[in-house]
Amino acid sequence: MMASSDDSTIPSHTKAWFYSEHGNPGDVLKIHPNWPIPELKEDQVLIKVVAASLNPVDNKRITDFYKDIYTPDPHLPIVPGLDVAGIVVKLGDQVKKFKVGDEVYGDINEDGIQNLKILGTLSEYTIAEERLLAHKPPNLSFVEAASFPAAVETAYEGLERADFSAGKSILVLGGAGGVGTQVIQLAKHVCGASRIAATSSTGKLEFLRKLGVDFPIDYTKENFEELSEKFDLVYDTVGQTERALKGVKEGGKVVTIVPPGVPPAIFFVLTSKGSILDKLRPFFESGKVKPVLDPLTPVPFSQVIDALSYIQTAKATGKVVVYPIP
Repeated sequence: MMASSDDSTIPSHTKAWFYSEHGNPGDVLKIHPNWPIPELKEDQVLIKVVAASLNPVDNKRITDFYKDIYTPDPHLPIVPGLDVAGIVVKLGDQVKKFKVGDEVYGDINEDGIQNLKILGTLSEYTIAEERLLAHKPPNLSFVEAASFPAAVETAYEGLERADFSAGKSILVLGGAGGVGTQVIQLAKHVCGASRIAATSSTGKLEFLRKLGVDFPIDYTKENFEELSEKFDLVYDTVGQTERALKGVKEGGKVVTIVPPGVPPAIFFVLTSKGSILDKLRPFFESGKVKPVLDPLTPVPFSQVIDALSYIQTAKATGKVVVYPIP
C-alpha cells in the first residue's frame, strides 16, 4: 500500500518531453501528452515537478555524445532531465525522510550518466529514491532550488576528491558555468580558500569578481598555463585537462569532470546524494552560497528545445531552469 493524501488524485500518466532516437534536440525531442508513470518502488517518492534545470549532459545524452564511453540510454524512448524541485505527492512503503506535501529537490540519477531513469525531470511528474533528495530550503524558490543539485553536488564532490581545504589556492576553468560558479562559492565559503582564480570570456570577468574570484582570467587574451602563478588545485569544468596540469604547483592536483581526463588528473562522474544538499543547507539558508541563474531563466516548458540549443553554445552564465512545468 502506497501512502498519499488522496490516491484518486494521483495521475497514472504525465505530460513530458521525450526522444525515441538520438540526434539534434530540435529534430528528435517531442512532447508526449500521456507518458506512463511507473509504479513506485518502496524507497521512492512521486514528485509533482515545479521546476527543472537543464544541464550540458542533457544535450550530450540526446545527441549520443557518450556512445563510445557509456551507454546512457539503453532503453528508448526516454524522458531526459536530472535536476528537479517539486512537491511530494506519493510515498513508497519504506520512505521515512519525507511526507506527502513536502517541498523537495535533487538530482534524480544516482550514477551520473549511467543507469538513467526512463522518466526524467522534463515532465509534470517524476520519481526518485529518497536518498537522492533533500528538503527544499524555505528561502529558495523552486526555480532557485532546481538550479542547485547536479551542479553543486559535482562541485562539492570534486573539491572533496582533491582534499581541498582552508588556506589552499584554486583555479577554476569555466568559472561562469553551472558547476564553475558553485566551485567558486564552495571553495570560498565552505572550504576557506586562500586565493581563487577563474577563467571566463571578457564579458563575464566582473561577474566572477562579484562571485568572489580574486583573479579573473580572460581566456580570450591569456593562457592560464603560461602564468607565473600556480595553484594547489585546478578544477577543470571545460575539458582542458592537459593544459590544467601545467597550472598546478608541485604537489598540486587537477580535478576534471570532462571525459576522458588525462592522468594524473582526477576524473570523476558525480554520484548524486541528497546528503550533500543537506550538508550544504546552512550555506544556502544564510545566502553565502547562492543560486546562479542565467538571464534566460525561467524558460517556459514549451521552449525546452530553444533552451537546450542555447546551452550548446556554452554562453550560459550559471543555470538555465524550466518553469513552470505545466
